[in-house]
Amino acid sequence: MKLKLDLHDIYNRGRDIDRALNDIFDEAERTKAKTVEIIPGKGSGQLKRRVLRFLEQKDVKNRYHRVEKDSKNFGRLFVHFKH
Repeated sequence: MKLKLDLHDIYNRGRDIDRALNDIFDEAERTKAKTVEIIPGKGSGQLKRRVLRFLEQKDVKNRYHRVEKDSKNFGRLFVHFKH
């Protein structure tokens, strides 16, 4: 199972971004999804950097296995889980 989170609509609302990321992680754990696709978009890269900083937090890092940056699409990340 693969989940998808598009952050285009909330790109400028910090709390909403964190809440959306936490919610998708909760759903991935609940449904035992293998992968979450996060789409911060291409733009200036600020949103992608914010997402990567979120993923580097110690309590968040313990929830997933690894992060893969899409080599063909700069505006997309894959977060892989081991349940």
